[in-house]
Amino acid sequence: MKELRLAESAGFCFGVRRSVEMAEKLLAEGPCASFGMLIHNTDVVRSLSEQGMRTIESVEEAQTGESVLIRAHGVPPETVSGLLARGAAVVDATCPKVKLIHTIVEKAVAQGRFVLIVGMNGHPEVEAIRARSGSCAVLENAEETMLWLDEHPQLMNEPITVVAQTTQTKNNYTECVNLIKKRCTNAEISDTICFATSKRQEEAAALSRQCDAMVIIGGRRSANSLHLAEICRNNCENVQFIERAEELDLSILKESPIVGLTAGASTPAGIIKEVVNKMSEEIKVEEIQEEAQVAEPVAEAAEVPVQDSADVAAPVEKELSFDEMLEETLTPIYNGEKVSGTVVSITATEVSVELGAKYSGFIPTSEFTDAGIKVEDVVKVGDTIEAVVVRVNDVEGTAQLSKRRLDAAKAWTDVEEAVESNAILEGVVTEENKGGVVVNVKGVRVFVPASQTDLPREAELAQLLRKTVRLRITEVNRARKRVVGSIRRVAQAERREKMEKLWSEMEVGKKYHGVVKSLTSYGAFVDIGGVDGMVHVSELSWGRIRQPSDVVSVGDEVDVYVINFDRDKRKISLGYKDPEANPWTMFTRRYSVGDKAEVKVVKLMSFGAFAEVLPGVDGLIHISQIADHRIEKPEDVLRVGDVVEAKITAIDEEKQKISLSIRALLNEAKAAPAVEEEVPEDDDDGSDALVYEVSASGEASGDASAFAED
Repeated sequence: MKELRLAESAGFCFGVRRSVEMAEKLLAEGPCASFGMLIHNTDVVRSLSEQGMRTIESVEEAQTGESVLIRAHGVPPETVSGLLARGAAVVDATCPKVKLIHTIVEKAVAQGRFVLIVGMNGHPEVEAIRARSGSCAVLENAEETMLWLDEHPQLMNEPITVVAQTTQTKNNYTECVNLIKKRCTNAEISDTICFATSKRQEEAAALSRQCDAMVIIGGRRSANSLHLAEICRNNCENVQFIERAEELDLSILKESPIVGLTAGASTPAGIIKEVVNKMSEEIKVEEIQEEAQVAEPVAEAAEVPVQDSADVAAPVEKELSFDEMLEETLTPIYNGEKVSGTVVSITATEVSVELGAKYSGFIPTSEFTDAGIKVEDVVKVGDTIEAVVVRVNDVEGTAQLSKRRLDAAKAWTDVEEAVESNAILEGVVTEENKGGVVVNVKGVRVFVPASQTDLPREAELAQLLRKTVRLRITEVNRARKRVVGSIRRVAQAERREKMEKLWSEMEVGKKYHGVVKSLTSYGAFVDIGGVDGMVHVSELSWGRIRQPSDVVSVGDEVDVYVINFDRDKRKISLGYKDPEANPWTMFTRRYSVGDKAEVKVVKLMSFGAFAEVLPGVDGLIHISQIADHRIEKPEDVLRVGDVVEAKITAIDEEKQKISLSIRALLNEAKAAPAVEEEVPEDDDDGSDALVYEVSASGEASGDASAFAED
């Protein structure tokens, strides 16, 4: 054995370290009990037992008034209630990461979901999870998973939640999950393998591929230690699994130049150090033996020990750095301290952060879910995150963190710089205050006076609540924590910019999507993006309307187009009615001279009757064309609202005039029976009937005297 390589993440994990520390604090107050073997390491359990901690395996063994520590693996809920019923004082040392699994399965049960647990049957952690899972199954490997899927086809379309024992191997869990995904159509997968466990397994796999032999230190009943040995055996033939230094067989390591060492999560630093020292001594013995075997001449051999010394020095340095690493994992943290860690899990209430210290950090999800944002859209498992320590709980081994407070500190710097640079910042209006509103800008409260909100003087400030606004900072006093801003300055600048851009790009016929701002008797004013244009009442509809409000209302979103504009006077005339819906165009597509049309009488005049051919298109039936005989006035035959058939006798495309005749159809009807009979010529056949232009009011434009002379 020439070189010893040590895994960086070997030894106590957070949950085990926390439970041991809680046990030591309890023992300082007097004798106590542990429900089940506290951790899977006989040396640690023996040491705690010598200090006064006894191990109990059932509720009945607990004594009234006795403090009972719940191990890191957790216990079923009925165990806790049973202990309390016996008068015991329960101290919960369940690993927060295991508690997270409890929360997931309890939520799944409440939703009526079936729970699948990928883990070791009978393991305390798995049994504690199973007790909270209602209808569930425990699957140890891919073979069991496949068998279970084949035996339960009725559950393939049912809602299923999948969790993993925290110490499962990543490969085994992935194999099981892939099988479940293929068969189960409604499965929610939760990767609940402890981040520290995954890291330890990855290091063991990498180390075992580099070394000629591997030594794994861990308890015989430790699931994570057994998994480490299994991983190493897949890559290395020479693997020793030991609990303590005296079990180490150095004889089978002598022929292995490079030996790797790792340890399970329940292995204390002291035992790891004993094994390292024993292996390091062996390296030194080999060095002495090699020096003794060196032959003459001395000058040539002198170079060999020098090279060997360099080779042997490396493990000593690694041993020291490894010890330092172990000490660093026990480093405490304090309130107000800035820390950095890795997100290991996300629940409905908190984000768990692995800090690499003696505490497990958590951040309330409320810090990430402002304005209805989902926490999963902001942070993900595996992300590195910085935060400030808010409160440390030595008993539970947890630290409440706040990312928002750290962000707020950074935001103060941004706010102060924004004053100098005149930069635009963004924030959410959180409250209405006396004389203005408060905007949250990255955690900093910014007061915006009512006059700077860009709202009309009579408007309600409450309409800004929960809205995202852009503003400029006008005043900062960090000592008094006072910041003043202006939304109006940004809005005015943006309006000016939009106006200039709009005017520079404006052209006749260009279409805009706008909002109706106000109505008058003669039209509607529409905001088309910072500039108001007017739609005249005549441009609102092709049909007859009494007032603009018949067509649009204030606040309506409308599509308009530019009829004309004056850039110097800043005036714009807009059209609203669709050119494609022009009634005259629709009329000319549908009718020609000589066609019959069913028309509706809309107005009677002394010289004739106006009749609607299509909505928005009227024609004139001259008095001479109303009947096949002379009449004194139109109302002798027609009434407003009558629907009659008329013949289109003339169309003036240029002036948009239409002449109609009822008489022509009556004459045709008389002439029909006598095919060869010549129709008598009439002095007043209507051929000279006036073709007129229809106005919006229904009045005829043209020479009305022509009708009077008839």
